[in-house]
Amino acid sequence: MKDGVLFINKPSGLTSRDVVNKIVKIYQTKKVGHTGTLDPLATGVLIVCLGKYTKLVEELTSKEKEYIATMQLGIETDTLDTTGQVLKTKEVTVSKEKVLKSFKNFPTTYMQTVPLYSAVKINGKKLYEYAREKETVSLPKREVTIKNLNIIKYEEKEITFKVTVSKGTYIRSLIKDLAASFNELAVMSALTRTKQGNVSLAECLDLDQITSNSPLKTIKDLFSYPEVTVDEETKKKVLNGNIIKLNTTEPRVFVTYQKTILAIYEKQSSFYHLVFKNC
Repeated sequence: MKDGVLFINKPSGLTSRDVVNKIVKIYQTKKVGHTGTLDPLATGVLIVCLGKYTKLVEELTSKEKEYIATMQLGIETDTLDTTGQVLKTKEVTVSKEKVLKSFKNFPTTYMQTVPLYSAVKINGKKLYEYAREKETVSLPKREVTIKNLNIIKYEEKEITFKVTVSKGTYIRSLIKDLAASFNELAVMSALTRTKQGNVSLAECLDLDQITSNSPLKTIKDLFSYPEVTVDEETKKKVLNGNIIKLNTTEPRVFVTYQKTILAIYEKQSSFYHLVFKNC
């Protein structure tokens, strides 16, 4: 079985699940998972884990993500992007000065409403299923963090911006909320994830470049933890997944033996506990 990680530049028009299905076929393994859904419209960084590295999916999904997004003003759709059914249109009257001020003053933390067209489950049913069946449902809210929000291109009816966000943030919802802050309507017309955790778009392969011989990334490509070398006795404990004592105060470390990374360990009280075993 192949164990490792792929950094993929997801093309527009495919779901994240479509990408996973293609990797399943290329590597002939069912143990594959991605670390953060991108809408079909979106492109950019999609980290895909294979084999034992699927145990890191939750860890990687929790990392901050950076995006470049484009919002089209004067329109509202049911999906909050340009692929949806138009619900409203409005003449754009906002000034550039007001937009700039709204971006500058937008809260860094707020309760964001999850979009109706999403895979979030309510009572065991996905929200987009409620939408397709035209059933009414109360949309949940989540606390999200917005950082480094900056306009990089401004036109009369289109704004492109860069932003870093916490796990669970929907850029479609952010665009709706940004537009509301300066009394306009807007939908997402383009989106590229440019970074996730330590992984940047420049490190990613196009999907059509990947073959069964494509090299897989390892935990050293994913994390930047200090290394702590252990003796043979401690190595045996690590291989058994035991808690250990280490001569360090670092919160997380790579535990190594003879220059080989055995595992990631995390400090809890005076002991270190296993996070991920690499051997």
